[in-house]
Amino acid sequence: MRLVALPAFQDNYIWLLCGADGAAVVVDPGDDAPVRAAMAEGIRPVALLLTHHHADHVGGAARLQAALDIPAYGPVDDRIPGEVQRVGDGDRVDVPALGVGFDVMAVPGHTRSHVAFHGAGHLFCGDTLFSLGCGRMFEGQPAQMLASLERLAALPGDTALCCGHEYTEANGRFARTVEPDNPAREAWLARVGERRRAGLPSLPGTLAVERDANPFLRVDTPAVRATLAQRLGQAPADRAAAFAALREWKDGFTG
Repeated sequence: MRLVALPAFQDNYIWLLCGADGAAVVVDPGDDAPVRAAMAEGIRPVALLLTHHHADHVGGAARLQAALDIPAYGPVDDRIPGEVQRVGDGDRVDVPALGVGFDVMAVPGHTRSHVAFHGAGHLFCGDTLFSLGCGRMFEGQPAQMLASLERLAALPGDTALCCGHEYTEANGRFARTVEPDNPAREAWLARVGERRRAGLPSLPGTLAVERDANPFLRVDTPAVRATLAQRLGQAPADRAAAFAALREWKDGFTG
């Protein structure tokens, strides 16, 4: 299997998981133009996976479906247009042309109906978990979002993290503020810097790296709790409160 990240818009990625013959699953095609360009180079889309309803993730899906007559799978949400086969937590999407299947995981928080797809050693998680960060809570609550993140982080450590945006370096600046002394994060950021200087995506990373380096997965660590207590003037009441404070801080962070 070959993984391809197609840049779209300012910082989105449309993911392709491709077989040797060019057959490919397309994840979150917010724009159909990059996918069509890949098709001109031998990629043959056979299915679409949609994680949530935001236009920068689904805007090109209906056009691709109309042109290619292929299935699309996405969450139960009327805000996603087109002929989408609705899937939810515990469902499985099989793609015979690639010989792979994906387990569907409900991960509400960024949106209420957000799902992730896990299969073939890859996690396509849209805007829920980012490398060194997480999505904004547009429709969810802190405890809900934290539970979604920790559910993803519990997958095997060598799982490739394929998220929806190129945010890693910016997230790294915030992570350094929250937990200044984290060698695992610094090692990952050094590798990210090399990739970006070479004109490559920072992604995918692995869930093992995220567990060691992502502050939003480390709300129980003494260093993160100490930083939050200093910022708030008191210790957070519980885990959800710690996560909420961290996410609110990140929302306004300009460092």
